[in-house]
Amino acid sequence: MKVSGGKFFLLFLIIAQCMGFLFVIMRLQYGKPPSPAKKPERMHILILSTWRSGSSFTGQIFSQHPDVFYMMEPAWHIWSTLPNNKITVLQMAVRDLVRSVFLCDMSVFDAYMPQKRLKSTLFQWETSRALCSPPACHIFHRRDIISQTACRTLCKSYSFDIVEKSCKTYNHIVLKEVRVFDLKSLYPLLKDPSLNLKVLHLVRDPRAVFQSREKASSELSYDNAIIKKGLSSNQSIKTSEVPYKLMETICNSQADIYLSATNGSHSALASRYMMLRYEDIVQNPIGKAKQMYEFSNLNFNPKLKDWIHNLTHGKGNGNNFVINSRNAVNVSKAWRKSLQFESVQKIQNLCTRAMKVFGYKLLKNKEEQNDLDYELLLPIPKWAKTSEKPSKFELQG
Repeated sequence: MKVSGGKFFLLFLIIAQCMGFLFVIMRLQYGKPPSPAKKPERMHILILSTWRSGSSFTGQIFSQHPDVFYMMEPAWHIWSTLPNNKITVLQMAVRDLVRSVFLCDMSVFDAYMPQKRLKSTLFQWETSRALCSPPACHIFHRRDIISQTACRTLCKSYSFDIVEKSCKTYNHIVLKEVRVFDLKSLYPLLKDPSLNLKVLHLVRDPRAVFQSREKASSELSYDNAIIKKGLSSNQSIKTSEVPYKLMETICNSQADIYLSATNGSHSALASRYMMLRYEDIVQNPIGKAKQMYEFSNLNFNPKLKDWIHNLTHGKGNGNNFVINSRNAVNVSKAWRKSLQFESVQKIQNLCTRAMKVFGYKLLKNKEEQNDLDYELLLPIPKWAKTSEKPSKFELQG
């Protein structure tokens, strides 16, 4: 069959167009270099707690993880530099510092540190495995479990610039803070598109916290002085009553943080807040560590499991502000043997709301206190796990 010149020309145009289209497609697909692999999502974890609540131990569960850059209480530098201010005045400065550290912008410390400074100028720097391993220190490997003593001895002579450099090599940034008294001050961070923030709230039985604070009263004197400034100026408080009034402030702030996070008013917190009791962690350290890692999108390797087991199953009671092997369950109950029942009653009266919120049973007498088999942990109240608000009777009755 013969094809006319016009049809032949039309067929030629169609074929040419198809070839041109295929050429463009191939250029688009193969003419450019392959796109870079997507970087792992950066996570920012804020451990909120109060002094003497097991937060240093909990922080170490994160710090010793090889994928975590950890910093302990960076806001210490604010409180130590501005000791004449009340907590309410300092909260915004604490929030801004936390944000900057999460973004690995360590220039924020310029306002709170000497111009000439080393890595070791940073408060409790040796508690950070990341600051004791490359690139912050080349004595150890990133996957090593590193003690504070070894780090302090071998890794202190590095410039402060290395802190920011090290931070930028990690995808998980974890900060532990005890100087946040109002969750609302952190709301802007939850809305900040540059952050992927989760909040892990650690609490402890107020009676245990009080007893531990009494043992460490000299170390806490500067912090206590700032908290004391927030007490009502109309109150005439005896010196002997000051520790109890400070504890009341702490209890109220911890309960307020929890209720603010769980009352459903801030939708961004729904899947980004977790509360844990220290007593539950020491009774099941491996299980709770796994739960915290899952919350933070971290894996759990056998080396970390062995380390956590050994750390919590030692024979001694440990030392203040030092993380070493101890019998964690015995330590968590030590207050029941040493705290006077009169003090127990005072704390229970001042911290009733917090104890009900977090599920701690009130003691009726000294016999119950001395009976270590008498369980003081209650299930977390049902309303505390939902957006349902508790009644005034439930909190005070």
